[in-house]
Amino acid sequence: MSKVPQDRYIRIGDINTRYWVEGDKGSAVLLIHGLGGSVENWALNVGHLSGHHRVYAMDLPGSGRSDKTPPIRSIYDLVSFVGDFMKVLQIEKASFLGNSLGGGLVLQFALQHPEKVEKLVLVDNAGIGRKVILDLRLCSVPLLGELLTRPSRKGTATLLKKIVYDPAIVTDDLVTLGYNLITLPGAQQALLATLRAGINLLGQRGNLTKSLLNKIGHITTPALIIWGKQDRILPLTHAYKCHECLPGSEIKIFDNCGHMPQLEHPDEFNALVLRFLDRQTEPTKQSVGTNA
Repeated sequence: MSKVPQDRYIRIGDINTRYWVEGDKGSAVLLIHGLGGSVENWALNVGHLSGHHRVYAMDLPGSGRSDKTPPIRSIYDLVSFVGDFMKVLQIEKASFLGNSLGGGLVLQFALQHPEKVEKLVLVDNAGIGRKVILDLRLCSVPLLGELLTRPSRKGTATLLKKIVYDPAIVTDDLVTLGYNLITLPGAQQALLATLRAGINLLGQRGNLTKSLLNKIGHITTPALIIWGKQDRILPLTHAYKCHECLPGSEIKIFDNCGHMPQLEHPDEFNALVLRFLDRQTEPTKQSVGTNA
């Protein structure tokens, strides 16, 4: 794993929150991980992006090394947390990169606080439809979820190999990191609370997806949608649906890629994101193709 910024901690409400910050020039960029993720999900991106921007990444409540209590009761709690994070660190406006759950959060944040959002980069983002991998739907079931998420190195490795396209990416270091984080006190319970706030046995909760799809067309912020062609967690059809719903958005599909393009194709991902963030004039609605 590349050299990463020093861990920092700040209190956001009652939550002791771990975050990274890197870079001393350019506009602010916030990186928001997905379900069960952490700041380390952006370890291959922060250094590159921080050459042009002031880059922040945080562990959401219940995730990574941030506090695990109180448990999340609503996805909107996490949206409010993003705003509180910006307020405490005196970030008036930023561009956002959100992966999976994080992408769903930044869409909701852009709807609530358009004046605080400069640009959006949505990476295999949640919230566009009900479909999601069966494993997560089963984890929403009481007791069964506790059994399926019981921490083990083997379970961590199996999950990571479902997330990515090429299992060779799942190194011992990645498995150790994931296992160490899920075995922290309260981590499994916090993971399940967050999961169940957004997913039930039928998939992503219909009230959340319906609400987002009804409003997403009001977002006029420049947006770049990035998706792994072989994503097994959220289907590729959601990428095109998101592109269709977001006025003026661009879309990039990464071939030979699963749910985390920023980890699986970091060099191309970083270059693409920087070009988008640094562009002064916005193109009309278009596709920027695939790396096939």
